Amino acid sequence: MNAERLTTPKENVQQLQEKLGHAAKENKKRRFHALYDKVYRVDVLLEAWRRVCANKGSAGVDGETLKEIEERGEHLFILKCQKLLKEGSYHPQPVRRQYIPKKDGKQRPLGIPTVRDRVIQMATKLVIEPIFETDFQEASFGFRPKRSAKGALDRIRKACNRKGNWVVDVDIQGYFDNINQEKLMKLVEMRINDRRILKLIRKWLTAGVMEEGKVRRSDLGTPQGGVISPLLANIYLNYFDVLWEKHGSRLGELTRYADDFVVVCKTKKDAEQAYKLIRTIMGRLELTLHPTKTRIVGLWTGEEGFDFLGMHHRKTRAETSTGQGYYTTQQWLTRKAEERIREVVKERLGPPRMRGKSMQEHIEWLNPKIQGWRNYYYTAYSQRKLAKLDWYIVQRFSRWYAQKKQRKRWMSSIAEITKLTRQMGLKKLL
Repeated sequence: MNAERLTTPKENVQQLQEKLGHAAKENKKRRFHALYDKVYRVDVLLEAWRRVCANKGSAGVDGETLKEIEERGEHLFILKCQKLLKEGSYHPQPVRRQYIPKKDGKQRPLGIPTVRDRVIQMATKLVIEPIFETDFQEASFGFRPKRSAKGALDRIRKACNRKGNWVVDVDIQGYFDNINQEKLMKLVEMRINDRRILKLIRKWLTAGVMEEGKVRRSDLGTPQGGVISPLLANIYLNYFDVLWEKHGSRLGELTRYADDFVVVCKTKKDAEQAYKLIRTIMGRLELTLHPTKTRIVGLWTGEEGFDFLGMHHRKTRAETSTGQGYYTTQQWLTRKAEERIREVVKERLGPPRMRGKSMQEHIEWLNPKIQGWRNYYYTAYSQRKLAKLDWYIVQRFSRWYAQKKQRKRWMSSIAEITKLTRQMGLKKLL
């Protein structure tokens, strides 16, 4: 007789999620009250740990790294998390503030929670996400299972090609920092009335940020960098999606990816009305539209376009096989995306310390990145730009090679490098 195969934590979590999702779908008004004990189930915590490890990431304010936890034993760590949750003695720590320099000289603030907080947030997300997923709208693509930026881009292209000649390109000012926590909790409570889960979410919202040894707390915003933040951000803006579906869908088609969204309209009048309606709903959510980045774009003549999710969208004239002219929406990677790719390559091959590495090591490091860029940015209209970037990568390798060999002129190495990188399997964007 065959022994029954034991299910993995991943499979158990999938079953649990299907059950919760099904129950939420069956009754759109149902509020769930017995969820907390599912969060501290060992299989749920193990799957949460697995996902947190896959995302890598550095230590929080306590300095504890993933590697240290692994060395001490992940099971001990999981049991400690379970004990704290069961006894109600779990308290999140403030997130560690880190700044990442931006192109314009400004700095982007990032929040890094401790590993324990990340794992417990992930466990909570695994349990509550399927419930909210059933309420989320078709227009929303960001940070959702089985949905992607590629899907959002496809939806926009089709909407533009269906006589969508005007676009409201929206930018919410400081979205994650300005979410009204009280309103967010009311939206969470529409589906969850397990007091212990609600208490957990409140604790994360008010945990604060550790900066220069001081803890700063705010009654606005969600903890950026927190595992649970994207879900909470989607719950908050789902209010907008639902109202748009009800009152705005006749004006244009909405596509939203987290806090970035566009509405594709047929006429300028529709676009202007859409803009007013967006401002009204955002006012209810106490959010402000960026005065210069939010704009109405006319696609009709092909003179204007807009950037969204790393792609530039523009209508250009094309001809049918019989010579009839028509306008079609083209998408190619934005200048910003091009610059970013160049930056990554330069940061890898440029510094003097990188001369010590072999060409094979550099190729192995770059290949997954090149593959990812190609998968995302390749369209029929991106080809020229991608070919230029391939040429840039070869040039960078030639400079690196010349410095390694202490040659003065790097241009003379190009033919040799082209051949070598091809032999060693360097991937191409085009």
